Amino acid sequence: MTNLMKRFVRNEDGATMVEYGLMVALIAVVCIAAVTLVGTDVAAMFNHVASKMTVPAT
Repeated sequence: MTNLMKRFVRNEDGATMVEYGLMVALIAVVCIAAVTLVGTDVAAMFNHVASKMTVPAT
């Protein structure tokens, strides 16, 4: 029984999976934040350009 417990404590397979999961979650949060910030700036730029455009007279 003690051998089984020692092997269980030394086994790091689950720990590496948790670490990979945390890294993926962190990368996803950074990507979402970047897209949100850039998307806001791009929308403001398009609105600025649209406000400067005029319809040509026919």
